[in-house]
Amino acid sequence: MTYTDDAKGLQEDLVRLRRDLHRIPEIGLDLPRTQERVLAALDGLPLEITTGRELNSVVAVLRGAKPGPGSGPDSAPDGAPRPAVLLRGDMDALPVVERTGHDFVAEGPNMHACGHDLHTAMLVGAAHLLAARREQLPGDVVFMFQPGEEGQDGAGHMIREGVLDAAGPRVIGAYGLHVLSNRVARGTFVSRAGTFMAGADEIQVTVRGAGAHGSLPHTGKDPIPVACEMVLALQTLVTRKFDIFDPVVITVGAFHAGTASNIIPDDATFHVTMRSFSRESRAKMLDAVVDLLNGLAAAHGCAVDILYKEQYPPTVNHAPEVDFLEEVTREVYGEERFERLPNPVPGAEDFSRVLEQVPGTYAFLGACPSDDLDTAPSNHSPLADFDDLVLGDGAALLAELADRRLARG
Repeated sequence: MTYTDDAKGLQEDLVRLRRDLHRIPEIGLDLPRTQERVLAALDGLPLEITTGRELNSVVAVLRGAKPGPGSGPDSAPDGAPRPAVLLRGDMDALPVVERTGHDFVAEGPNMHACGHDLHTAMLVGAAHLLAARREQLPGDVVFMFQPGEEGQDGAGHMIREGVLDAAGPRVIGAYGLHVLSNRVARGTFVSRAGTFMAGADEIQVTVRGAGAHGSLPHTGKDPIPVACEMVLALQTLVTRKFDIFDPVVITVGAFHAGTASNIIPDDATFHVTMRSFSRESRAKMLDAVVDLLNGLAAAHGCAVDILYKEQYPPTVNHAPEVDFLEEVTREVYGEERFERLPNPVPGAEDFSRVLEQVPGTYAFLGACPSDDLDTAPSNHSPLADFDDLVLGDGAALLAELADRRLARG
């Protein structure tokens, strides 16, 4: 029996769990109902479980019992550290009102529009699959149930609370999956070596001028044209300061100023997302943006406040681990079930923080219930839909990766 065979027996339970989670979406770092449901789903397994101090995370450690490469809780007979690997699933939802029409539609104003309910169910499934074969595992598995991926740096919080060392020694490999509601065919696993996803940061820019009546603009300092000039200059910055082979994207997604057509306001505020595909461009972009904004403000006799919010670094997959992922996926599911992306994805992901510290890889799993991949609603849409049929395969692949990585030592 393979993990794939075993997962078929879990499918109904995983669907039930996923739909239970879908009904109770919670956002941010505080997910008490989600945490409670996960703990109930893990109950009875031979796991060492801890919950987060500052967030509703769950860390579960499965101690492998196979002698040889390791014995005892965290050391091998020769004194070498017992190997451990990490599997991660994020649990938080989005502040989106669901419009799918499912009979398990989300309660309240939030929605699992990014598929984290599937990620959580798949990770629970992997825990059940691996626990059933605990006797054959020559090492330990850390299951990382993470809140706050959507902009709250949940991974960073869990790293600071020690998730990478939860089994004793630092984990030797880390793996995660993310479902997609469009673009990728159902059941296909997708990844790439090197930069897989972008890094993202945010700034809030407030131009401080001096208000005046619209008929007498010379008596004030109008912040609106200054802010507009900044918005346009940011796009020029992208094309003139950065290598086209290491691109960046700057998006102004919100702009607020004034209250009436004939009043010049005191200030104007806009919000910016900055995306990059390398650590070098990420650092360079922040410095260049700050210099540009300060210079333009000074040229017009205004002041500018820049509030920086660090988000996530680029997600960089380790090449040998992507080779390993491809080998396992093709062997277990067939050649056609794995694809390598030619280019990185411009979305951002805080599993990047894990991959900054330990080898591993992140991959997408197509979960579109439709054959029309181009018109299916995307992740984060109130119409985003995911096929429960992928739950067993996702759980089984995570289990296979953990088992085989431990066997390699």
